[in-house]
Amino acid sequence: STFIMTDSQIKEEGFLEDVNNILNTGEVPNIFPPDEKVDVCEMVRPAAKSENRCPEGTPEQLFSFFVERCIKKLHIVLCFSPIGNSLRDRIRNFPSLVNCTTIDWFSEWPKDALESVAKRFLNEIELEKPVRASCVKMV
Repeated sequence: STFIMTDSQIKEEGFLEDVNNILNTGEVPNIFPPDEKVDVCEMVRPAAKSENRCPEGTPEQLFSFFVERCIKKLHIVLCFSPIGNSLRDRIRNFPSLVNCTTIDWFSEWPKDALESVAKRFLNEIELEKPVRASCVKMV
C-alpha cells in the first residue's frame, strides 16, 4: 500500500508529526484505543503463528509483529516543493523526513539534455530526417 501526501495537503503541522513517527518507528503512538489494539492483535495472530514469530503470543509480541508488517508493506511518498522556507523548517522540526527516507529531487531538465535523450531514442526508429527533427523538437 502506498500513502501519497503533497505539501498542499498539510493543513496542520501536526500531520507531519504523525508521518514523522510512522517513518521513524512504523506507528503513530496511541492511535489505537485498547479494545481496538486487542482486535488488531487477534487479527494478526494466525499470520504470526504461521511464521513462527510470536512464540508466547503475548499482546506485545503480536502488536510488534503487526507494526513490522506495516513497515514492510506501507510505502510513503511525500511530494514537497523545495521553494521557500517551509521544506527547510519541516525537515528541522521532523528529522525523519530526511533520516528515514530516500530523497529524489526532480527539477527542470536543460534543453540540450532533453534534445540529446530524444535523439538517442529516436535514432533507433526509421524516420526521414525532417520527420525525425520534428519529433525531437516535439519530445
